[in-house]
Amino acid sequence: MHINTQGLVLREVNYKEADKILTVLTAEGGKRTVKARGCRRKGSRLAACAQLLVYSEMTLFEYRDYYTLNEAESLQQFWGVKADVEKLALGSYCAQVLEAVAEEGRSDPELLSLILNTLYALDKLNKPQALVKAAFDLRLMYLTGDEPMLDPCADCGAHAPAQPQLSLSEGVLCCGRCRAGAGDGPFLPLEGGTLEAMRHFVYGDPKRRLSVPAAGAALACMAEVCERFLTGQLDRGFQTLDFYKQLKAGM
Repeated sequence: MHINTQGLVLREVNYKEADKILTVLTAEGGKRTVKARGCRRKGSRLAACAQLLVYSEMTLFEYRDYYTLNEAESLQQFWGVKADVEKLALGSYCAQVLEAVAEEGRSDPELLSLILNTLYALDKLNKPQALVKAAFDLRLMYLTGDEPMLDPCADCGAHAPAQPQLSLSEGVLCCGRCRAGAGDGPFLPLEGGTLEAMRHFVYGDPKRRLSVPAAGAALACMAEVCERFLTGQLDRGFQTLDFYKQLKAGM
């Protein structure tokens, strides 16, 4: 059976002499493992589309739950991402995280939309990478149902808690004075406008998600909180994240 779909390559692995095994996040079928036969041969018509972070129109052939890439035409190559090693490392991190959370065969167009919007922001928009990454991390937690509770203090119910802190293990918000009654585990202070920015990422207009006026220490705080919350909820690290942070630190 032939399937026409659109998909983004999250991972590519060389296979045999001229093939690749691709992990593709598709619009209708969620994550799929796809064999691209002969795509590493010179002149292959599949070569351009069988690469990491390429978004393409695809024709897949399905046989006994195995998928083969028959035809493909690239829709977005995100050249601005691939031309910048830091942007490419960040895009690769986003792809690795989505590969970890997406389920094989389960349609989830919002996940695809999230990473496409993230790659577009890195490719075309003049936004700080820390802002783009924080928005991706927190929005992904919202889409998977693991987002932190960012409304009232978990102890006293204050909507605008003084000296707000976030529990990384419980995902609850508390005032500085209510910290002792908010549970065990590590807490991170939400400095500056971090709380307002995080609420905007989760509850705000998706088209204006990156319009948060965060910079300096407040942006650094927000980026750390979102990253540590995501890795804590997923209970794992990511090699691509380690590499990205090494690049940002100057190796």
